[in-house]
This record gives sequence, C-alpha cells and structure tokens, in this order.
Amino acid sequence: MTAQRVSAREFIALVADAFDELPRVERESRPDGPLGWPGYDASRERAARRTGESESVVCGVARVEGVRAVLIAFEFGFLGGSLGERTGDRLVAAYAYAREHRLPVVPLVATGGSRMQEGMLALTQLQRVARESALTREAGLAQIAVLRDPTTGGGWATLGAGADVVLALPGAQVGFAGSRVRPPDADPAAYTAEAQLAAGAADAVVPVTELRDVLGRWLRLLKGTTPHTAAPHAAVPGPQAPMEPVPGPQAPAEPAPVPRALGATDLPRTGRDAVRRARSPRRPRAQAYLDAYFTDRLAISGDRCGGADPEGMLCGFGLHQGRTVAYAAQTGAATRPAGYRTAARLIRLAGRLGVPVLTLVDTPGAANDAEAERQGAGAAIADLFGAVATARTPLTTLLIGEGGSGGALALAAPGRTWATPDSYFSVIAPESAAAILKRPPQEAEATADQLRLRPQDLAELGVIRTEPVPGTQDNHVHRP
Repeated sequence: MTAQRVSAREFIALVADAFDELPRVERESRPDGPLGWPGYDASRERAARRTGESESVVCGVARVEGVRAVLIAFEFGFLGGSLGERTGDRLVAAYAYAREHRLPVVPLVATGGSRMQEGMLALTQLQRVARESALTREAGLAQIAVLRDPTTGGGWATLGAGADVVLALPGAQVGFAGSRVRPPDADPAAYTAEAQLAAGAADAVVPVTELRDVLGRWLRLLKGTTPHTAAPHAAVPGPQAPMEPVPGPQAPAEPAPVPRALGATDLPRTGRDAVRRARSPRRPRAQAYLDAYFTDRLAISGDRCGGADPEGMLCGFGLHQGRTVAYAAQTGAATRPAGYRTAARLIRLAGRLGVPVLTLVDTPGAANDAEAERQGAGAAIADLFGAVATARTPLTTLLIGEGGSGGALALAAPGRTWATPDSYFSVIAPESAAAILKRPPQEAEATADQLRLRPQDLAELGVIRTEPVPGTQDNHVHRP
C-alpha cells in the first residue's frame, strides 16, 4: 500500500509528533440516512468495522515539528472519504476550534467527493466547508492542504484548492472529476499532482519522506506575526509619499529591511552604462539576493487560474533575522501573466497573515507575445497594481537590475523603493524609445541618457529613496 492510501491515523503519524483527537460530533440520523437509501446503514457499519472509524474524517490538534495545528485527516477507507452531513459537522467543529485557539488548519485530503446516499444534503456540506474556510482566512490563520491519493470532487474544490498553500504527494490523483466520471478520452496525466503543479493549482509536489519537515517549515513561516504598530517612515522629498497599508484586522507589521546590494558599488556614469550593467550576465540575480537575505524559505507557485511562471517570478515566504517575510522576485526574464497573478496572490496572502513583503524588481518588461495577450497580460498587471495599492502590510522594494516600464513598476512599492548601483528604471527600453521616435538604432544609447534612468537620476526625480534604512548595513544609492 502506498503512503497516499494508508489510513487517516497512519498518515497523521507520518506527519505529526503528537495528536489529540477533538471530541467527535455525532448527529442522530434516521434509518438509512436522510434519503432513506436502502442499505446505507449497512454500508456505514461495514466501513466502521473495516477502518475502526465512525466517519470519513478524523480531526484533532497535532504538533508538527513542534508547531501546533488542527489536522483534518480523511479516511478514504470509509466510503471513499466522502462527505456527508456528519462529516460536515466534524469539519465545522474543527475549523471553529482552530479559530477559537488561533491555530492553523491542515487538511490531509483523500476523498472521492460528496456522498451519493445523502443526495443534495451531502453536496451542501461544501457550502458549510467553504464558509468555515473563509472565516478562518478572515481571522488571519493559515490553511495548508496536503493532497493524498485520490483528491477529487468537492473535497478538492474546497479543502484542497481553497487552501493558502497546497502540497501534493507524488503521483496522487488530483482533479475535480474522479476517474469514473471523466470523458472516456480524457488524458489521465491531466488529473495528477504533477499536472496541477504545472497548471498553477498546487505549490509543490513533496515526497512523503520529506513531508513532515516541509509541513513543519510552512507552519513555522505562516503561524502569524505579533501585531506591531510602527511609527510611519519619513517621506523622501519628491512626488511620492510612502505607501500606507490599508487598514486590516491586524496592526501594520514592521516593514522588511532592504537587502544589501550584492553587485557594483559605484554609480554608472551614463545612461548607456546603467543599461549595460543591468543587462550583464555577471550581475547578481534574484536567487542570489534571496539566498543572502533568508536563512530559510519556501516557495509558492501558480496563480490558481491555470498558469505558473517559475522562470520569471519567484514567490514565497522566508525567515529573515528570525521573522517571516514574504517575497516576490523577478528573475531578469520577461514576466508572464501567471507571474503577475502569483505575486498578487502572495501579497494578499501576506496581508491576511500580517506578514511584510519584500519585492525584487528585475525584468526587461512584461511578456508581449501573442500567448501572453491570450493569457490576459493587461488584466494580470492591473491585478498586481491593485494588490500593491491595497496591501494590508508594508511592502519594501529593491530594484536589482532592469526596470522595464509598467511590467516592472507593477511590483514596486510607491514611496518604499530603493535601487542598487547596477540597475536602471525606465518608462520604456531605450531601443524601443528610439524606434518610436524614428531614430536610427545607433541612437539608442544617447536616448538612454535622455531618459534619465540611472539610479542617481531616479533619486533626484524622487522615484526611489536614498536615506539609510534601519537594519540595513549600507545605502544602495547615494545622491550625486
């Protein structure tokens, strides 16, 4: 038997250091259930004898790598892990307990969907679960789902796909349609954990031997921060004032410190020098900055809309100086629509959890091919602008390379953006500006000077900040 198909309690033992079951909620039921389905009671009795459980979920409080959480483990051996009225009662009670005791929720999902023998009363349990998940989200508590085999139907569409972070076991069957109700010509490879990761619906596929460690790290990162009201930062002279977090359920978190510049320390002489430096393959990229900034970090992946951009946008949570900071970092490649949507998802999740956000800007611009347009490039960039504008926790931005037009600006925090000496920010690439102005290609370098895109130009214009930052060892840009 694979790890995915072990019993609920065996799977709990795989991930938890300790587990205390919550009091069982057992409603009275008429013979053969609410529909009077012939043989339903006998089916439940056989399932109970086979599994030792009285329902399809086991709920309790666990310690995972030392962190307390409410676990919801599905018992697939009990009528295929299906959801009925009594399942819904247990789920509601578990979520309520989590909110009362300020604990994250970890569904360990293995289900075939809603219970046919209870008809629409079973299906409406999904509404109850969705409400409990939403209330828990509003309370600022994390939900981390683990997808076992199989995860299908309403359980996937609520407890699984609705979680903040979605982890899946290798090879697990994951999809809204179970194997017996798909079109006969459906490609089975589309209904796997790996396919859901590629489609942006899951964050990682994790081998069961690594699951306890990964789950514990996620719980430590997302368990929440202590609300802290910081004094507002002084504004830099210029056209923009520091961004104020939108009021939320928690006091604003202390902003994330600005990372230390890893590349050049002297400022470029000309615009063309700034562009050349930023495009140099030897310049430090996002991976180097994230490795230097965080002592531990885990990535989220995907926009939950069918896409992922692992080559263009890195998003996740990490530990910096002992506290959690969320990050969204461009890699130097053109950013695709899924990358912008993933960054927006990250910023909103960080806001709910009270976690500050660090963004690293580095892109020649948004992807502008036909496929990017079909994937909704404009709407994705607009969504990120909106997420930044309404962020509930403070954003800190460091421009580490190319700042190509609106595709870069969407990730930048108004009033809280710094720049490294080997970066530039421009309304448009110099080559494109020359083409629009009907200048010959050789005039692109002179156009770069006219655009005033050097870090020191950006400081004079008030686009970036220059003063020392508490907790940062050096300035990133000095006034000329």
